[in-house]
Amino acid sequence: MTQPSALIFDVFGTCVDWRTSVAGEVATALPDVDPFAFADAWRAEYQPAMARIRDGDRGYVALDVLHRENLDIVAERFGVMPADPASLARVWERLVPWADVVQGLGAMKAQRIIAPCSNGSIALMTRLAKFGGLPWDCILGADIAQDYKPKPAVYHACCAALQLPPEVVMMVAAHNDDLDAAAKAGLQTAFVARATEYGAAQERDLAPEGNWTCTAPDFPSLAVLLFPNA
Repeated sequence: MTQPSALIFDVFGTCVDWRTSVAGEVATALPDVDPFAFADAWRAEYQPAMARIRDGDRGYVALDVLHRENLDIVAERFGVMPADPASLARVWERLVPWADVVQGLGAMKAQRIIAPCSNGSIALMTRLAKFGGLPWDCILGADIAQDYKPKPAVYHACCAALQLPPEVVMMVAAHNDDLDAAAKAGLQTAFVARATEYGAAQERDLAPEGNWTCTAPDFPSLAVLLFPNA
């Protein structure tokens, strides 16, 4: 394995526990609904909303806009509406990192460039980094490409922004489909499982499903695997 010159990371699910974080705020804002059911339903609108943009049916808009629109869709379905929907929609800026993430990112940052390659906007990723102490060197992802993963343009735009060829950039994710797209775009890949991203009954992304460059149980272990002499 050739050591990467930069590591780029999926964020929702890989770096932060979106489900528990969102459900916690939903429980306060909408006490009459099942907070985890609401969080899951809100997240379920994520891919269809981005698909309309990826497919060319809608011009690029930031994920912040889609989150707000999707909140209205789900709230109507549940027959509720938060007193301050704009604040609840910004819960995606207040997601708690998994316990290993900040330490592991720090260890990798000491050796290489690290940045998010997320479908979240620059504004969202910046505020989320401030909230959770995520020590990125810069913010990359959908806003740079004006498109959404898993389109190859998103991965390539991140590499181009760093002035690095894809083969020396490693995509780190807990989602096999994200890594499959990154690998097809020519990047190195690392799988780190988040077995409770969707709760205790999660059935997908429990193990690597491709010939990824490397696999690790958590971020500090990935740092040791990549940089054993650090």
